[in-house]
Amino acid sequence: MDKEKFVQNIKAYCALRGIKPTVACRESGAGRSFLTSLTINGSIPSVEKVQLLAQYLGTTTSELIGECPPNTPVFPEHPDLMLRYDKLSKEAQQEVMAFIEFKTAQEAKPVKGSIPLESLGDTRPAGVKEMEALREETEDS
Repeated sequence: MDKEKFVQNIKAYCALRGIKPTVACRESGAGRSFLTSLTINGSIPSVEKVQLLAQYLGTTTSELIGECPPNTPVFPEHPDLMLRYDKLSKEAQQEVMAFIEFKTAQEAKPVKGSIPLESLGDTRPAGVKEMEALREETEDS
């Protein structure tokens, strides 16, 4: 086992989840001094501790120790954005996703032969125009 790769993977998975490696080691049950034992003392970790840490970090032991490539990218292109997104409330996350979908649709190129949206006229659901007219009448009264 490549200990340097193992330590790098621990730090990478912790960064993805926005937690400190020492916190992950302590909370997983591997022990607060787990990384120190690996890096400074050169000790070989027990299978049990590696399994505890992998389970806590949401990965497999094989991925964590570097035997096989991860199923998901360990290093996202913009980890700071992911960490900030994860700290938002569920409602705020939904708003962010709606905005991303809006911007994606805005930048989408029309398919050849498609009808331009502007030529379709009013595309609101049925009854919306009538509801607006009623609202305007009640506001004017």
